[in-house]
Amino acid sequence: MSNININLVPILMADDDPDDRMLTKDALNENKLANNLYFVEDGEDLMDYLYQRGKYTAETAPRPGLILLDLNMPKLDGREALRLIKSDQQLKRIPVVVLTTSKAEEDIVKSYDLGVNSFICKPVTFDELVRATRDLGNYWFGLVALPKS
Repeated sequence: MSNININLVPILMADDDPDDRMLTKDALNENKLANNLYFVEDGEDLMDYLYQRGKYTAETAPRPGLILLDLNMPKLDGREALRLIKSDQQLKRIPVVVLTTSKAEEDIVKSYDLGVNSFICKPVTFDELVRATRDLGNYWFGLVALPKS
């Protein structure tokens, strides 16, 4: 992956595990992905971020060009958040990639039924995570055309 990223849209990661958030940030940095990365820890915060409610403002919560979504989060789980995002006219075009530990066929099928753009099982090792984030970056920010809003 090159250091130059033409599509520098913000990435929003919704994951309640601080270690997973840190490792994903480190893996993206390892790949020199220049996109800004923002974090929320549960589905309610995710929706507040997307609607710029409460502590989230236009300055602190820019519209993401990609959402990395864990399925198993407190308050509002990733499945319900995905359903809300993909049923909202203002949000449904934001690509959502499920990044979760679940390998359950029912989670994969349900996620696609709800409109997820990709489903990735969280890699076990850091090297695998670096490889996965490199491929993710190459695909979403190098190959595909994303809507501007």
